[in-house]
Parts: sequence; structure tokens; C-alpha cells
Amino acid sequence: MTLTGSIWHLVAALAVFLASHSLTNLKPFRERAQRLVGKRGFYGVYSVISIILLVWMIAAYIASPTVVVWEQQPWMRWVPATAMLAACLLGATGLSTPNPFSIGPSGSGFDPERPGIVRLTRHPVIWALALWAGGHAVPNGDVAALMLFVPLFGLALLGPRILDAKRRAALGEAEWRRLADAAARPWRTAELLREVGAGRLVAALAVYGALILLHQPVIGVSPLP
Repeated sequence: MTLTGSIWHLVAALAVFLASHSLTNLKPFRERAQRLVGKRGFYGVYSVISIILLVWMIAAYIASPTVVVWEQQPWMRWVPATAMLAACLLGATGLSTPNPFSIGPSGSGFDPERPGIVRLTRHPVIWALALWAGGHAVPNGDVAALMLFVPLFGLALLGPRILDAKRRAALGEAEWRRLADAAARPWRTAELLREVGAGRLVAALAVYGALILLHQPVIGVSPLP
């Protein structure tokens, strides 16, 4: 008996993905792994493994049988199309901006006086993942889709609190508060856009365009409303 093409294939992929994230949150495991490969190496390997497992989950979802929970309505197709534009803006800027608080480049080079996208949120990449998962759950009202997107959405909602606790412990309360308070001071949209920079905005739009073009050839469904 093979799991491929069954709902149990998706269950297995989800279980391994969630277990891998739970394992890396265990302090003894994380500290031992960082001693072996270094902090940068640990997060590099962790990122690669996460991407591979995410691809596995999506492949398992595509191959799963369809059991409809709710019928798709025309308006629902606008939700992921809109959410993904915001997700690309948050993801592309978050992955290219120094950030001592969350997923992305290390905090090296972070300027609390010019924090860029960190002015908007300390966790831009996490919220990009939440928008991706939550946005895609709306028009895909079948069991396999909900098994894929709802746990990832929930994990993304928990992510900021978990990462804040980790970074507070790593930086120390006084340093964490100094950086967080400076980054969170009042700002204007024009100021935020200047700090983010035109290059990052263009890159985000390019990623969004590429996802639109590749979605049907890769996933098999047009993302356009």
C-alpha cells in the first residue's frame, strides 16, 4: 500500500513539518545543534529543511483526493490574490532587512533609527506566511486544503509570541526593549517607504508577478479571480 495520492500522505507530511518545528524549539536540541554547526549554520539548515518540507506538503496536498466542505464562491478568489500581494511585500522586504527580532537576515547591521519594514511589524516574514495560509484557506474549502492551510495559519499566529520570547532571552530584556521601542516609534507612510527602498518594493512586485504566472503551470489552478 502506498501513501502517495491519499489523505494519509498529507497527514504524514504535516506531521513531519510540525514535528521539525517543535524539535527546533526545544532549547537543549537547539543549543547542541548550534554548537555543532554554528548559529548561522543552524538557521541555514533549518531554513532549507523547512522549505523542503513545505514543498512536500504542497505536493501531497495537490495529490490528495477532494472532499468538499464548502463550495467556492466567486468573491473568495479575490482573497488569496489580494492577500498574496501584501504577503509578497512583507516577505521580500522582511527577508532582505536586518532584523534582530525574527526570521530573516541576522540583526547585524540593524539600525533602530531606520528599521525599514520592522517599523510596521517585528515579524514581517511570519505575517507573510499567515497571509499566504489564511488567504488560501478561504477559496479552498476541501478537507485536504484545510488540513494544509489551517495548521500553518495557526503556527504563523503563534510565531510572533514564540520568537519574541526567544529574542528577549537572547538579547536580554534591556537591549530587546531598547531596540523594540526605537523601532516602534510613530512613523509616516512616506518615511516607511523611503527606509524600505524602491529596490525591495520592485523585488516584491516581481515575486508577486512570478507567482501569478507560475501558479497554474505548477499548481494546476489559475490564481486570478
